[in-house]
Amino acid sequence: MILNEEQKAILNGEKGETLAKVMESVIRYGELFGAEKLIPVTSKYNHLVTSFGLKALGPVYDLMTKLIDDGVVSQQKFSMDPRPCDPKVPKNFLQNLIFNKIMYTRQDFYEEQLQQLGLMEKDAFTCTCYMDEVGNKPEKGDILSWSESSAVVYANSVLGARCNRNSGIIDIMGSIVGYVPYFGLVTDEGRKATWIVEVKTTKKPEAQLLGSAIGMKVMEAVPYVKGLDKWLGTKLDDATCTYLKDFGAATASNGAVGLYHIDNLTPEAKEQKESLIAENAQVYVIDDAELQRVYDSYPVIWKNPDAQPKLCFMGCPHMSLEQLKSWTDKIEAALKEAGNTKVLVPTVFTAAPAVIKKFNETEYAARLEKTGVIVSYICPLMYMNNPLCGKMPVITSSNKLRTYTTARYYTDDEILVQITKGGNR
Repeated sequence: MILNEEQKAILNGEKGETLAKVMESVIRYGELFGAEKLIPVTSKYNHLVTSFGLKALGPVYDLMTKLIDDGVVSQQKFSMDPRPCDPKVPKNFLQNLIFNKIMYTRQDFYEEQLQQLGLMEKDAFTCTCYMDEVGNKPEKGDILSWSESSAVVYANSVLGARCNRNSGIIDIMGSIVGYVPYFGLVTDEGRKATWIVEVKTTKKPEAQLLGSAIGMKVMEAVPYVKGLDKWLGTKLDDATCTYLKDFGAATASNGAVGLYHIDNLTPEAKEQKESLIAENAQVYVIDDAELQRVYDSYPVIWKNPDAQPKLCFMGCPHMSLEQLKSWTDKIEAALKEAGNTKVLVPTVFTAAPAVIKKFNETEYAARLEKTGVIVSYICPLMYMNNPLCGKMPVITSSNKLRTYTTARYYTDDEILVQITKGGNR
């Protein structure tokens, strides 16, 4: 790898042995992917994925202690993925025992380490750090050192920043040395689309379902999506950005997409149009039948497929303020139609602490609370990693949560029916 004088000095230990090891790690990581150089990280803030104080992550805590003791901290303040636990979320005695005595026993200790390393603020824990309420929203063209897949795909696609799908720990190392390897999605060539996706549905496709279909088809490639602007329009307003948040998370978890382009909508597609499409790009046509085929392909891994759901999680990735408001309206209307006053399935809406704070300032918060819905900052995936929670029949409209856990996927409309009127689809 070709290094400049500053990078050579760091690698040679002129700024300390620990910083030299961090630099060496970043270089080795880049060399694995054929990077010939490093480029500066330019974003104001970083975002880290490893947010949970899992007992098994002893080496991580040892590394963090070493960095802190040697004064090798992040050059940027950073936000984190969501916390794994919240007392407000339903759990029984044994589930709670596993959370607190076996799984996340180092959470408080780890959060103290993060604050010493450069955490933005005490409650900066969310997978949607780019929300206006949170404040970690990169500018177009910013070079990032992020690793959370749903945040990376959003930053690349909707905001026009540049970031690879890095791993945990590599994210903070890039921030510490101030450089990331130059390969993949930070390069012009790496942002070219090698798939053309033609959306030919008769109605607006479900964001999570469409993203799932595309992710499973193109895997880690970059898709250029045509026809979706018919349903979303050509402006990145709150509703459209919310749609793309969920769509992108599904492409990233059901496949490994780190960037997508939406014709006439996302920044680079608006500017460069079809010049973003590489030669000999493959074509994938998605119509109603294809979405139904994908939906029907999802396995049901509950012990009893006919079980009544015991919990519903909405918000993986975390919900936007727009979603919390619109879902309040939908739940109230559906409950009134069904003649019910509270949801029939314990339901948890998850969002960033800063979004929840803003939501609580509106009249919607009291209205949603009356329906029995719990609003939490938790990471649903971390909750479901508890083996006792994983045995529960949990429903969700998140394709990310469906992919990584035993939760069962339903569309938003089906979820609304189940939690307000009861019964399976």
